[in-house]
Amino acid sequence: MLILLPPSEGKKPASSGEPFDTDSLQFPELNPHRHQLLDALAEVSRGEHALEVLGVGKSLVAEVTRNIELHSEPAAAAHSVYSGVLFEALGYDRLNACQQKLADESILVISALWGAVGFADQIPAYRLSMSVKLPEVGKLASWWKPKLAPVLDARAEGELVIDCRSSTYAAAWVPNPAMSVSVAVFQLRGGVRKVVSHFAKHTRGELAAHLLTRGSEVGSPEELLAAAQEKWEAQLVAGTKRKVHQLNIILPEDHAFRAIG
Repeated sequence: MLILLPPSEGKKPASSGEPFDTDSLQFPELNPHRHQLLDALAEVSRGEHALEVLGVGKSLVAEVTRNIELHSEPAAAAHSVYSGVLFEALGYDRLNACQQKLADESILVISALWGAVGFADQIPAYRLSMSVKLPEVGKLASWWKPKLAPVLDARAEGELVIDCRSSTYAAAWVPNPAMSVSVAVFQLRGGVRKVVSHFAKHTRGELAAHLLTRGSEVGSPEELLAAAQEKWEAQLVAGTKRKVHQLNIILPEDHAFRAIG
């Protein structure tokens, strides 16, 4: 199985350690593109209109400034740099050694800067969203799409892809519909299903944790549905030749966010 996650907007900088080395990242074929974006991001981040181009507010000046010297910033494993609701719910630190190994092998984070990174890849904290349009590069989702396709198509061959990405990041690579399942989360409100956002991130993180800890991997959309039904009410909407399957997780009306830790 291959679990796709979006990055978190906020990232936790490493307090110490060596800088990143692109040669140590998964998918070295992407390194020329990564270096091009690193240079473009540094150029934008030192410019007068950096905040506007990157779509962030004044409170994030320090994060934008960090973009200028990413080659010298300390790096840490992606699972510790990415933070936020989804990653907290996944709880990498709560996994045992075997489960962490499975996470490192099975999870890819689709990134505006790196294209795709493994959970154990060493990266610095950075600020860049897939929705950004960089000068001389363009909108990043469109820019990455032809570059990611051959690399990730090869990586996903023979695997079930469990797609927990947001739509912005999903646009950067479309996996084989026959072996891909997107994950949608709803909550019953007055007996009617409503799309939720905060709960969706949390639930996708919980689903990833469940798949890593249940003892056996899933290899088909039907097996994924059965695994999800071990914890939630869930339904599978069959895909087509051009549209991926969709796993719908339905939360009860009295569902409440439960902090972990």
